[in-house]
Amino acid sequence: MAEESQDGQEKTEDPSQRKIDKSKEDGQILQSKEMFVFTSIAMGMLIFLFIPEFAVPGMKEWGKLFQIESKEQLSSLAFTRLYQVFQIIIIIALFIGIPLMIVSLLTQLAVGGINFAPKAAAFKGSKINPIKGLKRIFSVKGLVELGKSVLKVVLLVGLAALIIYLMLPQLLQISHGSLKSALEVMYYAFPFLIGALLTALAIIAAIDYFWQRHVHVQQLKMTKQELKDENKQTEGSPEVKAKIRRMQMEKSRESGKQREALDNVSNATAVITNPTHFAVALKYNPGEVGAPTILAMGQGIIAQQIIERAHEHKVTVFRSPLLARALYFTGEIGQEISDRLYNAVAVALAYIYRIDQGEPVEEPDITIPDELTFDEFGNVES
Repeated sequence: MAEESQDGQEKTEDPSQRKIDKSKEDGQILQSKEMFVFTSIAMGMLIFLFIPEFAVPGMKEWGKLFQIESKEQLSSLAFTRLYQVFQIIIIIALFIGIPLMIVSLLTQLAVGGINFAPKAAAFKGSKINPIKGLKRIFSVKGLVELGKSVLKVVLLVGLAALIIYLMLPQLLQISHGSLKSALEVMYYAFPFLIGALLTALAIIAAIDYFWQRHVHVQQLKMTKQELKDENKQTEGSPEVKAKIRRMQMEKSRESGKQREALDNVSNATAVITNPTHFAVALKYNPGEVGAPTILAMGQGIIAQQIIERAHEHKVTVFRSPLLARALYFTGEIGQEISDRLYNAVAVALAYIYRIDQGEPVEEPDITIPDELTFDEFGNVES
């Protein structure tokens, strides 16, 4: 049966990637305590097998540390021997601790991955709330954990008792035999007992892993409403998405229109540039009624193509960044320029006309109205 959310809706939908990532940020990852118990004890037994290799020489060295021949040596060697004792203790701790730490990390890496979550380490008042603590203890999850613990103890104790019962005749003979025979019996009985217990722990760990994975997946599942709300947050509401699609279509149509207008550059009177980011091709016939018309315009690659075609067809290119941006952001292809730019364009065309006639003239200052002074993003510069 699917879990229910606080509002009573069933969690039937698989978790989204965003939900999984957020759960990791909160420290909610797959863990199995029984898997840790099994791998730690298995590594402990493996370390135990190597102890005899170091035990005899180690005990001899340990004994030498406490051999003091005279009182004079007691005062002179006390700190030296104490330092050596601490060295040995640290080496033993590292010999046992490092493998256990590596096994713990590898176990978590295999089970649910290693995850550092500052949020999970942060102090939460609810963790020390006795009422909520009791609720956790008597919750379904708490009762399941209690049942697992009781079952594990019963299983392990029962298995150990069964093995001892099966080996009882050999164990009873220990009291009647020699020390050597007793050690031989224990030598064969101990690995058998440990192997059986490790097998039981492995089975318990496997069962716990699959159970914890099931619980973890169920906790991460989402209701249909949660999934819908998340989609709205990540992708936007249908209205916003529709608006974005409209803007994309308009942008696409505008870009297509700009590319089609490239063929008209050859008929232009002049091209006003930024010098490379924006380019506007203007057509004006002196004596005709009407203002200059925009034949083509664009920015980026299209602006460069306009400039290249202007050079190919010997159309004069005039560099005026403010005028180019003003024409681009206020005009449309095939339409006359804005009446607020008449004076600026008239000055530019007059200069271009005289240049085309071969007259030596100085480049004029083009004055643009403050409200038409745009930056490259179309924002009015202050």
